[in-house]
Amino acid sequence: MTEQPPTIEIESAPNPTFAVILMHGLGADANDFVPLVPELRLGNAPAVRFVFPNAPEIAVTANNGYVMRAWYDIRSFQNINEQIDEAGIESSCATVRQLIDAQNRRGIPTSNIFLAGFSQGGAMTYSAGLTHPETLAGLIVLSGYVPSPGFIDSGFSAVNRGTPIFAAHGMYDDVLPIQLGEAARDFALTRGCKVDWSTYPMPHSVCAEEISALRTWLRALLAASS
Repeated sequence: MTEQPPTIEIESAPNPTFAVILMHGLGADANDFVPLVPELRLGNAPAVRFVFPNAPEIAVTANNGYVMRAWYDIRSFQNINEQIDEAGIESSCATVRQLIDAQNRRGIPTSNIFLAGFSQGGAMTYSAGLTHPETLAGLIVLSGYVPSPGFIDSGFSAVNRGTPIFAAHGMYDDVLPIQLGEAARDFALTRGCKVDWSTYPMPHSVCAEEISALRTWLRALLAASS
């Protein structure tokens, strides 16, 4: 069994009935997106538990074997969706399933759980979310991509075909070019998924306008599911 990674948890209000599991990018850690919680200003929306897990520390081939936190190995930055570490993706998908199960045991059903991620965490959001056997509340992909279409297709879960997806990308992203985000969007659309796609004049980062759009999208889904 995959060991559950250490996590940081923040609740927007007491007794949360929803959860957002947000995965950081390559080389970052669970602290990276903690500041997002107050910026979302959920206010009187239903209470949400934000769960920020740490990826394992592994040697990353594209960084000359340097050990860093990563959800799976990256073998080449130039061809990031070729020579894919599908075993690493599968291992991290198992970790995500454990994180979901942990929230289930604490009273939050899978239908009230969002998967989210930035960069490599966004790639994991597509990979774990679209193959999860139970219906999720939504997927949030910030500057992400689909690392292995074949991996997702081989385990595609029809129950998440209708799961809302918020996907956003920077037009000037020089780490994961916008074409990767567009390809991921099109991949999801051609499989019948509902994608709310936005682009922003930014590099590989997040911006205030993106957070505002995410706030509107998230609040609407929280209200509709309450």
